[in-house]
Amino acid sequence: MDKKIFIAIGIGVAAIAALLISSSIPQEDVFVVQQKNDKLGIIVNTPTQQVTLDQIKKTYSRADESGAGRTNLYLFWNHVEPEQEKYNFRDTDVLMSLNKNNGMQTTLYLSIVNGRTIGPYPTWMGTPGFGTLLETKATTTLDAILTRYDGAIDSVIIGAELDSYFDDADGSVNLYRESFNNIYSELKQKHPDVKMGNAFSLNNVLNKNLTRYVSEFADTGDFVAFTYLPVDRINDITKTPAQARADLQKALDMVPNNQVVFFELSWSTAQDIGGSEQGQEEFIKTAYEFYRENQSKIEFFNWYRIYDRPDGSCVIDQKFAESQVSLTNNDQYVRERLGNYICNAGLLKTDDSAKSGWDELKKQIGSS
Repeated sequence: MDKKIFIAIGIGVAAIAALLISSSIPQEDVFVVQQKNDKLGIIVNTPTQQVTLDQIKKTYSRADESGAGRTNLYLFWNHVEPEQEKYNFRDTDVLMSLNKNNGMQTTLYLSIVNGRTIGPYPTWMGTPGFGTLLETKATTTLDAILTRYDGAIDSVIIGAELDSYFDDADGSVNLYRESFNNIYSELKQKHPDVKMGNAFSLNNVLNKNLTRYVSEFADTGDFVAFTYLPVDRINDITKTPAQARADLQKALDMVPNNQVVFFELSWSTAQDIGGSEQGQEEFIKTAYEFYRENQSKIEFFNWYRIYDRPDGSCVIDQKFAESQVSLTNNDQYVRERLGNYICNAGLLKTDDSAKSGWDELKKQIGSS
């Protein structure tokens, strides 16, 4: 009988996938893989929410065809630590085994900031503010994860979508930056080779002129990370591939003295929001040309993602800011468009057929 794997999607402002798995990788499945470029990644996802272990192995085999040598591990704090210092590594052990077996270096995504939209704090923790209590707990949890997967996780995103979180009036930016620096210092003592940073939604920063938040963290940690969707404030694709490439350059310009990470880079083919396979293919070409011209400045560069999901299955639960909703007076409309974007952001369709961008991605990674 096939072992079942249950896959759930957690959504922030950018699309974030979390895998919840109820199985393990048999020892005989371990094998040696060829060396890959761990600067170039792809987010490995399946086209449906419930799959067998054999199906997810097939997904990794398709990802292997791309030549990408990196992926992201998305963890919800309440899932990995349901009781204080009692960790649930069942799911992550499976994923990390698959990453290792397929020669993929891993970036850990465990945000201690944006928990209200991508998964709450553990119940036992309550709702801690920035300060010693949160710093101690976050350091302990991250240390446990990094120790378990020593050498397999080389980078960590600790604070995500900071542009959607802070309020100028309450001083929370300064409080969080101090907490991040304390967590960073503690973890570096035990894991000196692991790089750590914070993340922003590049399209949100540009659409709302929130560059001030990026500047607050430009010199913090080992890198500044960005997601990118070529959309306006109601999630329509309004950029040409050339304009989107110019947006990537703006991310480098905002972080002049630190490394930059593009950890979720995407272009949807959903036609009703302005997407197309041709646009996706063209953006892949110009994006990887941009990477090659600027690779000394870019820590790593991940394409989001390998598979589409069935239309209507990418449900967005979070509420959007009034400034977005006021453009349509319909929060549901904005969320549906983001869900449509996400469901059609893959390079392979749900029937396993390839979009033209799939061959372009393989070509670009092979020449980078």
